Amino acid sequence: MDKNKRNNKMQKKSPLKVALISPIAWRTPPRHYGPWENIVSLLCEGLVKRGVDVTLFATGESITEGKLRSMCQVGYEEDKDIDPKVWESLHIANVFQSAHEFDIIHNNFDFLPLTYSGLVDTPVLTTIHGFSSEKVLPVYEKYNESTYYVSISNSDRSSNLNYIDTIYHGIDLTQFTYRDIPEDYLLFFGRLHKDKGPKEAIEIAKKSNKKLIMAGIIQDEGYFRDEIGPHLNGDITYIGSVGPKERDRLLGGAQALLHPIYFEEPFGLSVIEAMACGTPVIAYNKGSMPELIEDEINGFLVDDVDGALLALEKLSGIDRKRCRETVEKKFSVNRMVDDYMKVYEKILEDRGKAGN
Repeated sequence: MDKNKRNNKMQKKSPLKVALISPIAWRTPPRHYGPWENIVSLLCEGLVKRGVDVTLFATGESITEGKLRSMCQVGYEEDKDIDPKVWESLHIANVFQSAHEFDIIHNNFDFLPLTYSGLVDTPVLTTIHGFSSEKVLPVYEKYNESTYYVSISNSDRSSNLNYIDTIYHGIDLTQFTYRDIPEDYLLFFGRLHKDKGPKEAIEIAKKSNKKLIMAGIIQDEGYFRDEIGPHLNGDITYIGSVGPKERDRLLGGAQALLHPIYFEEPFGLSVIEAMACGTPVIAYNKGSMPELIEDEINGFLVDDVDGALLALEKLSGIDRKRCRETVEKKFSVNRMVDDYMKVYEKILEDRGKAGN
């Protein structure tokens, strides 16, 4: 071989090899509900377009332009005969048994994979998609010095942990159609659970004499039966969980998205998805909402039902184009991929592997 050609070949960097761990509750990308799986899919396809050698560990029916490996064919939320603990264990083991094949393991599957991280040399990055409770913190604390953490908002950080960065979620703007003129309804879009405030959304709609469409999975059957069901009628309708096309239509047609949350929400995909369609958001001022919403610019930050009613009176003052522009500037999938590429580079530099 010619000496120059040999030197060029030696100097040429091989593609970065990333193992991307998705949850296995739903397909990646999800058919309708599955926020973590949705973000993993967007990141995976964005990385592949950048030339990264991505292996997606997800359910067997998942769809990707990268390489797919799976132990569980169908998500356990889609097939109730599947035992989550059994297949989650096999899923995680499948990743770490092949850890030597990758430059980075990027975990989007909560705390369980961290318990394997001390058994491999490959650096492990975990995107913390929120804490289900303080009871899971001991696992994150144990591996705080040996792995890397990304938060999805500044509000969703534990003072006991170190973070390499905060990376806001990004969305594919081509999936969301900007609409300058809305239809005559308000929208609740999210889990039917008291944390998300669907009962309060109904109260806001009734007191303002506006129609309300509700969409999302029923996460608490008892709550839905007692607090939501009795109010459903011609003006208050529940249409179930919807796929991407119907989501786009609903979000774009709403006068406003009602987001009266009762928990410190770590992000809020429906918030930026609504704004991408030009729809302002009226949200309770909790968790990450001040990081997503500029009060009276692309929505309203309120404290209660009365505050939401006052916000509705000021809806005409919101420029729907500003809502879209917010997402284009801060919450695009390209920006998210850029940020993760930078974090991967930091990790490899920290481990002394950059350029290898």
